[in-house]
This record gives sequence, C-alpha cells and structure tokens, in this order.
Amino acid sequence: MKARRFRAPGRVNLIGEHTDYNDGFVMPAALAFETVVKIKPRSDRTVTLHSKQFVDPVQFSLDEADAQPRNAWSDYVQGVAIELEQAGYRLQGADLAIDSNVPVGAGLSSSAALEVSSGLALSTVAGHTIERKELARICQRAENEFVGMKCGIMDQFISLHGEPNHAVLLDCRSLEYRAVPLPEHVRIVVCNTMVKHQLNGSEYNARRQDCMDAALLLGVATLRDIGYEQFCVMQDSLPERVRMRASHVIQEIERTERAADVLELGDLEQFGRFLFESHETLRDLYEVSCAELDLMVKLAQEQEGVYGARMTGGGFGGCTVNLVEAEHTERFRTQVAAAYRQATGIQPEIYVCAASGGAGEVLL
Repeated sequence: MKARRFRAPGRVNLIGEHTDYNDGFVMPAALAFETVVKIKPRSDRTVTLHSKQFVDPVQFSLDEADAQPRNAWSDYVQGVAIELEQAGYRLQGADLAIDSNVPVGAGLSSSAALEVSSGLALSTVAGHTIERKELARICQRAENEFVGMKCGIMDQFISLHGEPNHAVLLDCRSLEYRAVPLPEHVRIVVCNTMVKHQLNGSEYNARRQDCMDAALLLGVATLRDIGYEQFCVMQDSLPERVRMRASHVIQEIERTERAADVLELGDLEQFGRFLFESHETLRDLYEVSCAELDLMVKLAQEQEGVYGARMTGGGFGGCTVNLVEAEHTERFRTQVAAAYRQATGIQPEIYVCAASGGAGEVLL
C-alpha cells in the first residue's frame, strides 16, 4: 500500500496563558511551522518511528501490555497510539517517517504537532474517522497520562482547528470556539530567546497543583468559576503563593475574553495593552518568566510599530509573541536581535509568522 502524509501545525498563544487547565479562555493561532508524518501500513501490529530530528529509530508493539514511557520524543506517538486503542479505535502496525520544522523547546507546541499528526495518520490508515474535538482530547490524554505532562487542551485543539489569518478564542470548558480575524496590516512576530523550554519535569505541574489548591480553598470547581471582584474579597484567606497563582489566572481569563472583543473591533492599542498586562502577571504572580523573556519584552516595547508583547507558552524560557505593524517587522527583527545578542551573548531566532490552517492529510 502506498505511503500517505499527514501534517499538523505548531501554535503560538496570543493571550490566555495557564488558563486552559483552569477551564478558562485562550486565544491561540496555528502557525505555518508543522510536523509531517509519512506513514506506510504494515501487516502486523508493530509501529516503527524514524525522525529526521532524532538519530535513533524507535519500535513498539500495539499489543504491548503495560507499556512504559522511554522519556523520549517517541512517547508522544506511543502515548497517542495507546489512547486511541483505549478509546476503541483499533490500529494496525505502520512505519512512520517524521519530519518537523517546529522549533523544539521554544514553547510553540512541537509536542502537540507530533501528537496530532501521528494520531491523525495512525487512525486514518486504520480506517477510522474521528471527530476533531475527540482527537484533541485523545492527544491531550496521551500527554497527561503517558508522557506525564498535565497540560490543558489548547495545543492539541488549535493544531486541529486552526484557521488561516485568524486566531481562535477557545472556551476550554465547553470547547466552543470562534475565529477572530487578524488585521491584514499587522504581523505575529515570535522571538525565540533560545533558552531551553522544558516543561515536563519542571514546575509546570506544580503551578497546576497550586491552582487546584486555590479552587478547593475558594470553594469552586475550577478558577474559571470565580470572578476577579469576588476573588479580591476572598483572597486574604489563601496562602500567599496560592493567592498569587490564582490572581494571575482569574485576571487572565477575564483579560482574554476582553482581548478577543477588542481585536474584533480593531482596537489594537487596547489589545496590545492586554498583552503587556499578561506578561506582567505571568512574571510577578505566576512566576514563570525568566530574565531573557523579560528582556525580550522590554526590547520589543521600545520598538516602533509594536502594539504589544509578552512571553508565550508555559514559560521558563522559550518565546515571546509580539503584534507588530507589517511595515515595521524587518526593522523590529534586526534591532531586537542585535540588542538581545549584545545584552546576552545569545543569537535569537525571530520569526515573522502567519496564522495557518489546522491539521490534515497532505494530498500530493
């Protein structure tokens, strides 16, 4: 049988950070960076993985009982295969050749792009058609349960539901969403600090636990269920660290809804202010920024044609997202890169991005 190809994009989150696992709102956009899986079915129940980005091939059996993660990139694929089978989608063996230009460790969701592209490939060649929201949930479970990263659903969802030239406002509780058009005269510019972004095994899961503790102490199911005014009345009852985490999340949920509204109205000045505010609470209350991210935001703020900037992704390194007038993007790229290199000795990577469509089969 002839090989088939499937692609899934990475993403950048414009606003709504650490809100997805609190049932809040996020506003990501899929990017032209993508992972492509070439898949050829086998007659047995063995899956082989070859990646252009990693030297060693990996093999596993779909019939393996009590499979354990290898703590390697292949866990994202194997975890998806396990969750597909547990959801009732019987798979067949296959040879997968994987190539990706999603920067690894930059906070642009290379993991979700790998999960979604391989999940789409494995399920489709086995004859299954899976509703996209369900596939997003399956890929999220793979990362939560097999990889051990307690992420929310945003990354997998936007990889499947991205729309060209639009961001997506997603309600992470109901999974209702709406596309929000991005003005033609602005560009999404992503600045990679080149500081390694490694969430699994970091404090990410600890932040999630803080949020769960805050919700329990506030008497709500999740932090989505309390408004900021009510929180201000009740916050003194919380331990300081937990109070800080909850304060960011509750503000960010409300800020993200308002940001989508002003973007639809074309009020880029206010939208940009929301981006800067988001960075401040991520830095000061959620404590997931770092010196390099703070510097990158400061340098962006000094440039002409910049509406807003903030860290994006889980934090602890990675990228900033910037909304920049199209006519100023080249100067922005040159000046920010030079100033960042002079201050840190690190050559950053700066990408001028377009919002892209979601995952699908590549028809040659």
